[in-house]
This record gives sequence, structure tokens and C-alpha cells, in this order.
Amino acid sequence: MKLEGIHHITAITADAQRNVDFYTGVLGLRLVKKTVNQDSPTVYHLFFADEGGDPGSDLTFFEYPSAPLGRAGAGMVHRIVWRVASAESLSFWAERLTAQGTESRPEGAGLCFSDPEGLEHELLVVDVPDAPLIADHPEIPAELALQGFHAARAYSAAPDASIDLLEALEFEQVDGAWEARGEVRGGRYVYDEPPAEKGLQGAGSVHHIAWASTIEEHMQWREKAIAAGARPTPEIDRFYFKSIYFREPSGVLFEIATLGPGFTVDEPLEHLGEKLSLPPDFEHLRAEVEPALRPVRNPRSDSE
Repeated sequence: MKLEGIHHITAITADAQRNVDFYTGVLGLRLVKKTVNQDSPTVYHLFFADEGGDPGSDLTFFEYPSAPLGRAGAGMVHRIVWRVASAESLSFWAERLTAQGTESRPEGAGLCFSDPEGLEHELLVVDVPDAPLIADHPEIPAELALQGFHAARAYSAAPDASIDLLEALEFEQVDGAWEARGEVRGGRYVYDEPPAEKGLQGAGSVHHIAWASTIEEHMQWREKAIAAGARPTPEIDRFYFKSIYFREPSGVLFEIATLGPGFTVDEPLEHLGEKLSLPPDFEHLRAEVEPALRPVRNPRSDSE
């Protein structure tokens, strides 16, 4: 049993339209699902990914319009690391981000920048066998596009406290990181020394990180987590995948999510993300929920 890398990463935004403009219009991801937070169905849950809406490239946001800006601190993921193909990709992104009004900076071998609410990203050229997960965008050549997640960096004051759980979940230490690598994909988890200031959950902060499991092995991962001292939730059916949640010892909220059934379960691939999708258990709320959500314009639809 091995986890298939990062399934998705979920963060918070206070402005869905600005969020969509940045992640689809600037970074070139595809809005593959526009739905609601199933634990708070009066707010959006937006999913950005590659062209097929595949796990491994799936960055999601809850929209809380009144949320103040957050601040990453101990027990929080503070940076999302994306794979790109080449040094030419890094040069392309440095120029594109500048042209779009986003500052970037070289850091080691990577290129770092933040979204409009301060969520930090890094682009990195890596040598892995994983198939690239790319979205179509008229201004971004496929060979230069983002290729999916490589890693997440989290703040922890006591990273050794997490060793037993990570080992129970079959993570392995590779180049100073913890790696979950399955037959198809892998993803890394890196600890950094936390800042002095306490973290604040808010706009521009990460809510949780999800790791990918096959459907058949999902509940076995729950048992492994329990055996290592974690306290996972029961399996929760999110319609597009099934989930369990627990906090790892650093404080970061982990999810283990299944590889399927996927986003095409209620929309055809060519029309993903175009309309508000509600899982069957929430469809009866449409007349109440849809008018309360602020309309979101998709730059991709405008270009098409």
C-alpha cells in the first residue's frame, strides 16, 4: 500500500472572482468544479486543476467573503510547490507574472510568488516519472505550463513528533522531505521552522492537504492512522471522492481522499466547472443557495 501523492490542497479566499481570475487567467489552471462547501453549503467551493480535473493538480478554495487575510504559522501548510518542465518554464513564468502584476523572486532552484491574498507558491524543475498534469490556456504553451503538485511545505516547531504517523502512512524520507509515492504519482511534504507569530486561518491560508488513495484501500489507511495514534473521522462521502480527516502531530489537517469517482460524475469533461454543481444530497438546497452566491465569471469561458 502506498499513497498516490497529493490528491488536492484546499485553501481559503475572500473573493471568488479575484481567485478565479488569478488561477485560471494568470496561472492557466482550469476551473473544473464550481460547487459548495459541503460542511457549510452557503459558500462556494471552487476546484482548479489540469484539463481532466485529475488528482495531483487540484487546488481548491472555500470562499468566505468576510474573511480577513490569514497568516501561516506553526501547524499550517505555508507554500505549495508545483512542477514545471525546464529552466525555460521558470523564465516564462517570471516574465508572465511580472506582466500580470505579480512579483516573483528566485529562491534556490525555484521561482516563488504569492497569489493576491498572500498564498505562497513555488515553481520547481524536478526529475520524476509522473505524467505532467496540464491545463489548456491560449497564452501558455503546454511545454511551459504547470504540471501538477510536487510538494507542500508546512511549519512545525517539533517535526520529529510526526515521524511515527508519517511512517505508518508509508511516507519515506527523500532529500530532506517526506515522500508519498505510489505506482503512478508521488508528492512530498517538507517541514520548515515556524515564524514567531502565531498563524491565523483566513484568506490566503491553507485549510488542509489531502493525500490520494485508491478506493479499495481507503479504509485501510484509516486503520493505519488509528494504529499510529491519530483520530480520523469516519469515511465521509463527498460525492466526487470519499474522505477521512485527522490532524497530524504538527497540527496540519490531513485528508486521505479517494481516486474517484471524479468530477465527470455529474458533468461532461468538456463542460466541467461551467455551472454550479450540487451533489444529490444538496440539490434540494439549490433554490436557497444559488441566489446567495455571488456570480463568478470564468476568464476561460470569455476567451472561448
